[in-house]
Amino acid sequence: MATSQLTRAAWLAAFSAVLSFSATGFAQDAKKDDKKASDDDLTEVLVTGSRLRRDEFQTAAPLQLITRDETVLAGLSNTTETLQSSGVTSGSAQINNAFGGFVTNGGPGANTVGLRGLGAGRSLILLNGRRIAPAGTRGSVGTVDVNVLPSAIIDRVEILRDGASSIYGSDAIAGVINVITLNKADGFSLEGNVKTPTAGEGQQTRISGVFGWNSDRLHLKASVDVYKRTDLTLGDRRWTLCNQDYVFAADGVTRTDFVDPRTGRAKCYPITGTGSNGVTVNTLGTSTVSTTLLATGPGVPAAGAVAGSFNRWRPNSAVTTGLVGYEGVGGGTNGLNVRDTFDPRMYNRSLISPVDTKVGYFEGSYDLEALGNAELYGMFLVNRRESSQVGFRQLSLDYPKSTLTGVAGASAPNPFIPANLQFSTIGGTGFSAMVNGPVGVRAFVGFGNDKSRQKVDYAIGGIGLKGDFVIEGWKYDAYFGISKSDSEYIFQSWRTDRLLNSANIVVAPAGTSPVLVRTVNGVNYTCAVNVTTPTTGCIPAPPLTAAVIGGQLPQDWIDYTWGDILGKTIYEESMLSLNLDGKVFDMPAGEARMAIGAEYRKSRINDTPAIDSQNSNLYNLTASALTRGKDAVKELYAELELPLLRDKPGFKELTVNLSGRYTDYDSYGADETYKATLMYKPVEWLSLRSTYGTSYRAPALFEQFLGATTGFQNQANDPCNNWDAPGVTPVRRANCASEALPAGFQQTQGITVFSQGGAAQGLQAETSDNFTVGLVFRPNFLPDGFGELALAVDYYDISIKNGVARVGFSNLINLCYNDPGFRSATSAGYCSYVQRTAGTNRLTIFDSYTNVASQGAQGIDYNLRYTRDIGPGRFRTNLEVQTFREQTSQSIPTAAVIDFNGTITSPKTTAELEFTYTWDKWRVRASTEYTSAMDSNALVGNLLADGSVDPRFVFAVPSYSLYHASLQYSADKWTATVGMRNISDKEPPPISFGAYNRVGNAALYSGYDYVGRTAFVNVLMKF
Repeated sequence: MATSQLTRAAWLAAFSAVLSFSATGFAQDAKKDDKKASDDDLTEVLVTGSRLRRDEFQTAAPLQLITRDETVLAGLSNTTETLQSSGVTSGSAQINNAFGGFVTNGGPGANTVGLRGLGAGRSLILLNGRRIAPAGTRGSVGTVDVNVLPSAIIDRVEILRDGASSIYGSDAIAGVINVITLNKADGFSLEGNVKTPTAGEGQQTRISGVFGWNSDRLHLKASVDVYKRTDLTLGDRRWTLCNQDYVFAADGVTRTDFVDPRTGRAKCYPITGTGSNGVTVNTLGTSTVSTTLLATGPGVPAAGAVAGSFNRWRPNSAVTTGLVGYEGVGGGTNGLNVRDTFDPRMYNRSLISPVDTKVGYFEGSYDLEALGNAELYGMFLVNRRESSQVGFRQLSLDYPKSTLTGVAGASAPNPFIPANLQFSTIGGTGFSAMVNGPVGVRAFVGFGNDKSRQKVDYAIGGIGLKGDFVIEGWKYDAYFGISKSDSEYIFQSWRTDRLLNSANIVVAPAGTSPVLVRTVNGVNYTCAVNVTTPTTGCIPAPPLTAAVIGGQLPQDWIDYTWGDILGKTIYEESMLSLNLDGKVFDMPAGEARMAIGAEYRKSRINDTPAIDSQNSNLYNLTASALTRGKDAVKELYAELELPLLRDKPGFKELTVNLSGRYTDYDSYGADETYKATLMYKPVEWLSLRSTYGTSYRAPALFEQFLGATTGFQNQANDPCNNWDAPGVTPVRRANCASEALPAGFQQTQGITVFSQGGAAQGLQAETSDNFTVGLVFRPNFLPDGFGELALAVDYYDISIKNGVARVGFSNLINLCYNDPGFRSATSAGYCSYVQRTAGTNRLTIFDSYTNVASQGAQGIDYNLRYTRDIGPGRFRTNLEVQTFREQTSQSIPTAAVIDFNGTITSPKTTAELEFTYTWDKWRVRASTEYTSAMDSNALVGNLLADGSVDPRFVFAVPSYSLYHASLQYSADKWTATVGMRNISDKEPPPISFGAYNRVGNAALYSGYDYVGRTAFVNVLMKF
């Protein structure tokens, strides 16, 4: 995209024509000086949302501008933070570094941006008007990872809050984000940025350099950004130290969480259901024990447990009756939370995962003085992202009921199980993947922390030629670009075959290496497999002891069964484009201008999971198949702008812009899209504008070809566990009872989740309509000294048909069991994806990519700006308000349309209010960000029979506000900025367990600040 150096006056003219005023861009006016070029030097530029060059930033679509100088003053450390700020995303949930422990598109560590709450796949990201190809790990790579973008060389970001598929292609449905580099750079500048939370940990640092050199014909610029963010763990923040159920009595005041008998307070990290982030540890599972099974008396209940039948036990050496050495913590009428559910190593889990990125960017141009005054230009970007996440793993260690004796066909009680536990049989043949034959006991071991790592190497390069076309007044621009994301991802897991080998033992033959032997009661045992050498041989599992149950496992066995699992992902894309634009003919109101062009894009994905993952050899972990596919698209487009009237009574300006695009995918065939735009100015100080357009989006490669993936969720996520307990909502209680589940039901089997690409199941392309209408009011008749006032109001309505999406495991299971119309013809349809097997009661969830019947977003944006000279400087205040009137989805065509607007993670309103004062070399800024209250009670079925809210559960949160301030000083050769974000150290509001993934007691939502009060310093030096 060609750009020009804009003067202060040009910026003022630009904003007078823009429908949506930037909360940050106008602040630059106060800093422009007389050393900038004059108005006569202003050349035509391209503005996001059109292929036509203009002599000012006129656009009939809502366009927001954010300059990089302003992001520095706001304390946003890099481009990633800028793009994910609420001013850009309108409060919509985004994938950031808080999602490292969850399955996300692009894999852990990827950061994505989506507009209007419609997801990253429906928002197009450009760099200087050119597409940025996806990057990331695993099979679901299909959206831009904004970590790849440079920071120091960025001049501004233009956000088009309007559909533009006819201009840019199929994925510009919700809008376009165009990241634009400096037009020219001279000399060398060095920049350092540090952000440090006042609570410690989670520091961010960035060191950047920008170089530029210019001659009459040759222009070069380059930058290097090195960014590092350190790990922020659950143990580093007060509000994440005690994840609780957060439930109340009928009065809505008295807490009724399970009281931990060890502390006398509500239990931390319970395992009650979704959002309760504990896990069973330090516990032994057996068959149910009654009085008649134990010769030494009934089982001894642990503190807080109900005496009677038990099938879960905690080691306790003081117990000398019943099951000697163990106290009962589960089974019978005992709740799940009697057992141990917390291990201190859980605090090591990542709250905000660490990342290191290095970005190199080069751009150059050379005036050929030939081929129509042509300019040869090119760019090259290279990026490496190294990210990691720390988690916590439980090991369900099964012991076979019996073991081979070495005699063909014979067996004997397993000596690795103590004598007083030999009575137990908890599952027959096939019950466990790690045991041949029936299972005797199962140890729920708190294994400890695991680590995932990703290394993504991304490169994009392009070369182009632009100049005057053979037709007078026309220009051409031809471009060819290629990109490649080459990544590897490593995570840790047990290999099922090695667990199986180590759990099934025989008496060791004479001469067996001591390394391969476990000795029990003076007898040597080894694995029931053919072992060879100590370095490659099977290491037997440890005999069951209280220490083993408590997590003390032999290192040699850990080294044999546990290790790194490596996968690799490659995503490649190439594109070729040609654009012609210029004058078509003269009209009474001006020149009719036209742009025509063609594009060809080809993409390929190749994700190769580790062979153990492909072969389902990862214990209690996802199995993944190869993801391989390719697609190509050929497109033709045209844009025509007709100035119908100008400077007539009642018609200061009337302009129509029409655009159309023909799209032909190899995978999904052809379709056409169009867009019509009307710009009407009855008088100089009022602009009225409207757009209507259509789009056509073929599913991304991963949505089509994602290899079949089998995942497993913990049995504790079954929403019907203890469905008859007092704290369960009436709707869920009735739904679980309707499936004939017994009172006190507890799921004993993991939940299977199937997901894969939808091409084989008839996945279709999605289409959409996008309508906007708005006005700009900028009075020029105010009294002298009043200042300058501007107001912009934009209404938008986006409707997507046959939307491509996965509903999601958590959403499916909770929406099904919290649906008052459970499995009925009038229900929301989510239960059609949830299957409970008769007899075993095992849950299976089918979550493949499908055509969601519809999605929609409707709302109004407001921008109000006021500036005036006060004292020695200039004061500016800017208010941005983004509102949703509807956010809807429909799972299948026969299902009800659900409006989730205003529910948790989907606020109705977000706003940012900013005050800036500039004088001499100083600049001060104060701002606040606002997110409206959210209420999910109706969505999750937390209502009583009379329609009122059940006060026992909290699924509504108050409004949320953050406050920031900064101070900047600019000298001739350096600029220093200091400030603080989240001055009040605002914490996220809590909600109850059961419906949402949570961090601490707060919903997993990018609109909340998990880091806390943070000081920042930015220093820029020019040489």
